Amino acid sequence: MININAVNARNWARLGPRGTFGITLLSLAPEIENLLALSADLCNTSGLDRFRAAYPDRFFNAGIAEQNMLGMAAGLAKEGSRVFCTTFATFAAMRACEMVRLHMGYMGLDIKLVGLGAGFSMGMFGNTHYAVEDMAIMRAVPGLRVLSPADCASVAKATEAAARCDGPVYLRLTGVAGNPVVYSEEFDFEIGRAISVRQGRDIAIIATGSMVYESIVAARLLDARGIAASVIDMHTIKPLDTAAIDSVMNTKLMVTVEEHSVIGGLGGAVAEYKSRVRHAPEQLFLGVDDRFSKAGSYKYMLQRHGLTGAKIADSIVRRMDNARSSNSERTPWVDRAAA
Repeated sequence: MININAVNARNWARLGPRGTFGITLLSLAPEIENLLALSADLCNTSGLDRFRAAYPDRFFNAGIAEQNMLGMAAGLAKEGSRVFCTTFATFAAMRACEMVRLHMGYMGLDIKLVGLGAGFSMGMFGNTHYAVEDMAIMRAVPGLRVLSPADCASVAKATEAAARCDGPVYLRLTGVAGNPVVYSEEFDFEIGRAISVRQGRDIAIIATGSMVYESIVAARLLDARGIAASVIDMHTIKPLDTAAIDSVMNTKLMVTVEEHSVIGGLGGAVAEYKSRVRHAPEQLFLGVDDRFSKAGSYKYMLQRHGLTGAKIADSIVRRMDNARSSNSERTPWVDRAAA
């Protein structure tokens, strides 16, 4: 079992999500003997160098052929292996989409697909490597669990949870080396069960992946403005923890924050559930607007799209000010001014 403390949380944060994933998989290999790892020519990038060195007969490089990698994984899974596949999130969700749907969804095989560098993590590589549609694609596949851990400690927990569960999983890794720490001590991670990381009576911020830390920062800034915000780490996009959403239905405003398109990701999943509930609070969608943008460094891209703690807080205050000054209908609202 993976244990979290301040020391390993800090060390993992320095490594980043990919390095943390690789170390975690290596630590699980002695216990889970049918565990295999495949990569689309991204062994080092996936943090799997040590795994390959320690278990050369349990690692396979499929080359730059993501579709073939999923086909190989399907055959290995049919023979009883628990297979982790790694590639960049944009290629996992789009280049290999049909194979994900067929082998992981339709056939329900025991394949764990790891989407590296999701969101804007690929920085100057630009839009060809940005994955801001992957959650929308993956959660539409029947039977596929979709995980989006908040920090590197959560990456370790999510990797272990995926390795110990039966069936297909998509593990989405956001952030870069030097990731901020959200969890520095032991916590429970259960697929399909969100984590309440902060309590507040006025508004509820439901965040996933890298945006959990930024939402905590935003909540602290809102405190200074007299707004008490709760923060929920929705690390599982599918199955969605609807009980966690129910627990904040009495707030003035529900805010979803994601390093992903505002279409079809966390915000869409929450809105779909809320549409079935009477008297649900208004929802503010914060994420990537429906457009392509110029490339830049990771921090620049978060800033540009309004996904830093300060910009999230500003968007919330602006929305609440607008609500107070008008009697507009309660409709989902996207902050176009954030970028």
